[in-house]
Amino acid sequence: MAFSTTLSADAGRNTLPVIVVTGMAFEARIARGKGVEVVYAARADLLERALSAAVARGCSGIVSFGTAGGLAPDLEPGTLIVGEAVDGPFGRLETDRSWADRFAAALATGPLAARLRRGVMAAVTAPLVSADGKRLLHRSTGALAVDMESHIAGATAAAHGVPFAVCRAVVDPAWRTLPAAATAGLRDDGTTALGPVLRELLRQPSQLAALIQVAVDARAARTSLVQARHAMGEAGVLVFP
Repeated sequence: MAFSTTLSADAGRNTLPVIVVTGMAFEARIARGKGVEVVYAARADLLERALSAAVARGCSGIVSFGTAGGLAPDLEPGTLIVGEAVDGPFGRLETDRSWADRFAAALATGPLAARLRRGVMAAVTAPLVSADGKRLLHRSTGALAVDMESHIAGATAAAHGVPFAVCRAVVDPAWRTLPAAATAGLRDDGTTALGPVLRELLRQPSQLAALIQVAVDARAARTSLVQARHAMGEAGVLVFP
């Protein structure tokens, strides 16, 4: 099943929470905070169900937050992207421009300033793991990075008439093909299991070096997300006026 965590906003401000949408449990842990309801799941139908239930309880906006695969060839792991639109299965979904400006302003004054980019995000329904696949998607969309949740978040926001924003950190760069072991342990609910990863490594031990590199890249992305969440909290951008 999918999970959610809710905390109310300060009295005197908009008491409806902002919903933060992620695909993985560790992203959800980073996103949690005052005035935020977090929903997450790796499987699309579980995520859609959790998000629909959260929206039914009321919200002031929806943010897609977490990691993303790099598409633009110049983006290093840890690059942080504030999305201006999402190009995916539901067509092009625009983010709220004024809200995106607030996100960018909050992230441009601290340690993330040199890693911050703005542009189009792509969204897909299945993991995009090969360098060739990333190259083709970048060529066809011009998107900076890709994830599997932003189109769901954006379409839900559009359907309910609430603002939409995207903040994502690059985890695997465009030139890197992910080893099978990197995605073997992801459960439908967004948590991870070690057993399938170990079995995949036993099947093909030559993946170990690539998997270690994935872990290094993931640490850079996680650091950016933690710093971004702190900056967003300090600037109050997760309270939509």
